[in-house]
Amino acid sequence: MNRFLPLIAILALSGCATSEKTYLGNGETGLSIDCSGEANSWASCYEKADASCAGTGYRIVGTDGTPSTKESDKTLGVDVGNYKNRSVVVVCK
Repeated sequence: MNRFLPLIAILALSGCATSEKTYLGNGETGLSIDCSGEANSWASCYEKADASCAGTGYRIVGTDGTPSTKESDKTLGVDVGNYKNRSVVVVCK
């Protein structure tokens, strides 16, 4: 069992963006992409959008995320212990 603990830790920290189908108010079908957490970034949201739209391109409908921490609120210059929320809604072209 002890051999698997480092593997489990790596998988937990690696993270990945997830997407699910959503319907917009105007009837369009879009994708809601979640790329929250320390291991992800806004770039991972956009990479997932590009991959999900099979290279046809996409239009960003909305974004939502945790604001960046002010430098004065960081511990030794690092944002410690704050979970980062990031999500974007896109419509494939």
